[in-house]
Amino acid sequence: MTTHNMLIAPDFSPDRFAGWHMFNTLIQKRANLNMHLNIPASHAEQEQVISAGDIQIIYANPFDAATLIREQGYRAIARPIGKSDEMVIAAAANSAISRLEDIQAGATVAMADNRDVKLIGLRLLEAVDIEASDLNWDVTETYQAAARKVIKGEAQVAFFLAEIFHSFSRLTKTQLSVLIESDLADISHVLLVKEDFPDAPIFLEAILSLHNDDDGKEALAELGMPQGFEPMSEEDAEFMIDLMQTLLD
Repeated sequence: MTTHNMLIAPDFSPDRFAGWHMFNTLIQKRANLNMHLNIPASHAEQEQVISAGDIQIIYANPFDAATLIREQGYRAIARPIGKSDEMVIAAAANSAISRLEDIQAGATVAMADNRDVKLIGLRLLEAVDIEASDLNWDVTETYQAAARKVIKGEAQVAFFLAEIFHSFSRLTKTQLSVLIESDLADISHVLLVKEDFPDAPIFLEAILSLHNDDDGKEALAELGMPQGFEPMSEEDAEFMIDLMQTLLD
């Protein structure tokens, strides 16, 4: 049996790790597919794995999805229901920064290498006339490392994927102060398949039916997607890509 490679974008909280393995096991059984799960440790590693080729399925963040669809021969087939990609801008709880207006030009922003989070954060900072060139950027391996930078005073603020921020321990969150959280709703991670992936219909059917039984519900709960997945049309994908482009402009 042919082995298909599935890659999961690394920007999820550590407590979702087991959920992806449950997801992979269930989909293999239900679609009768042999799938190898790839979970890169960083965005740089993700790009290396994809560029090496032979990845049939990708759970991608919206910014990467735009490039993968338009330039690398992938198409969107599904997205999680009610799980948009929001971001948080936070400062240290004991710092002088308690609102966006307190962020000054020359401030250092710590964040993991996630371009959609950066785009959304910069759009939120437009309200206080701060642009990317006004800031120093400290790109960390993980969001947890970005939190440590802010708590230690090595960065003034940090950008986080909201789900990861909310998964931090209570101790970590008490040392951080949320300045703003986005509420865009229309931008989410998406499931992509290679255009020539022959088993896409079987794979999609297995994905969309996960919420119909207890085992599937358990896996979805572990992933923080209790409502499961919904189909994503080419038009829906193009709308989201256009929205990402608007953030870039």
